[in-house]
Amino acid sequence: MKTGMKKTSLSLIVGLICCCIAANAQNYLKTPLGIRTRVNAMDIEIQFFSPKIVRIIKTPDGTNGEKHSLSVIQQAQKQELNIHADESWITISSNVVRVKLNKLNGQVIFNDINDSALLNEKPNGTMFTPFKDSIENTFTVSQVFELQKAEAVYGLGQHQAGMMNQRNQKVLLKQENMEIGIPFLHSSKGYGVFWDNYSTTVFDDNAAGTSFSSQVGNCADYYFIYGGNADGVIAGYRYLTGQAPMFPRWVFGYWQSRERYKSQQEVVGVIKKYRELHVPIDGIVQDWQYWGVEESKWNSTEFGNPNYPNPKAMIDSVHQLNAHIIISVWPDFGNQTKIWADMKSKGFLYNNFLSYPTTSTVQVYDPFNPGARSLYWSYMNKNIFAIGMDGWWLDSTEPDHSQATEQDENTSTWLGTFRKVRNAFPLATTGGVFEHQRETSMINGYLYSRALPLPDNSATARPFGRVILFPTGVFCVNKYPAALTFRYPASPIGTPI
Repeated sequence: MKTGMKKTSLSLIVGLICCCIAANAQNYLKTPLGIRTRVNAMDIEIQFFSPKIVRIIKTPDGTNGEKHSLSVIQQAQKQELNIHADESWITISSNVVRVKLNKLNGQVIFNDINDSALLNEKPNGTMFTPFKDSIENTFTVSQVFELQKAEAVYGLGQHQAGMMNQRNQKVLLKQENMEIGIPFLHSSKGYGVFWDNYSTTVFDDNAAGTSFSSQVGNCADYYFIYGGNADGVIAGYRYLTGQAPMFPRWVFGYWQSRERYKSQQEVVGVIKKYRELHVPIDGIVQDWQYWGVEESKWNSTEFGNPNYPNPKAMIDSVHQLNAHIIISVWPDFGNQTKIWADMKSKGFLYNNFLSYPTTSTVQVYDPFNPGARSLYWSYMNKNIFAIGMDGWWLDSTEPDHSQATEQDENTSTWLGTFRKVRNAFPLATTGGVFEHQRETSMINGYLYSRALPLPDNSATARPFGRVILFPTGVFCVNKYPAALTFRYPASPIGTPI
């Protein structure tokens, strides 16, 4: 009897040990896109969007990490993956890339299918620092990577430091006039990283590593894109965010603009003069104050200036001269305009947020609100587009933020605080115009924006290349890096500068 009990006990012990070993070797959940697991009180999910594109999501224990991306429009598809686990690593492989997750510290490593190193996270390099976003308890979130010594990285948007290679640089990614923040890197090793966060973000490359750190976030969320070369990386990036539409042919000619034409007679006269001189011209830009000079009438979207008595006749005359015309529209409105009153009555305006002009009588609208975007377009359509305007010069799409205070960041938007989504403002306002114009007319429109939208190339606007704040003698040295660094993820077409 005792011998039998000993054998039974020994069998149970051996069975338990085997179960523990198996649990330690597995300890993850397979999903249609990859795996989900938990490491050191952090939930980690690895999703293959394609054989070459991998999304990494890391969330602190007890936090809801669900997030709808404003930039990525591609839906992930089930992939054929090979998953293997041992005591220390979980390895997920497609037929192109191999991703390894360290079960002890949460480190993620990206290799090609031949196990050649591409990119490593730094061990314990994902950090969540508690942060109070107005009334919400959230985090400042950071991710540190380890790049190889000879590796070059490009991108991050348009900045004024005159650098192409962003190694050993610290770059603030925050939408401002002349600063376009896009948290995307392209490596000389043939991969890209898109950090999907819309708050103010700092990129930093130094001896301690290469990092993105965003002011607000409930999760670390980024996409690894393997392309083999620059073309492949950009193809993968556009697979995620949408293909850039082709502009109308007339966009690619010579355009004339100044600050500003002051009458419809002057606008038409400029085109006539070019024709008389037999100098080619394809378009002209009507800048601000066609609505009038009073700040209370700011950006009414109406031709309130008496120097524009018949705007439809002006547009028709430009067309008869075989040219096109676009017009300036801003995201803020004076308090004596119909659009302001309509926005105000529906709660679509930001309060206590000074823009441009710097006066409390001019207020910015909330483009994250679907109703506000629809109302914005309805005024643009009935007052401007319906009389034949060819396109839009969307100004101040950052937007301008005058006399900024930290309290301003608590301004409520449809999607949370302004602090949380501020870098997506250009995408929301230009995207709203694009979508509503497409619903109104299938004629291929043209958006010319001061701030490039955060990635969603399906709603591409042509960026205005305002990179002019350089001392004499270094203008040409610095302006081309500023233009080229945002070409990596951005619209393939920009304003000549």
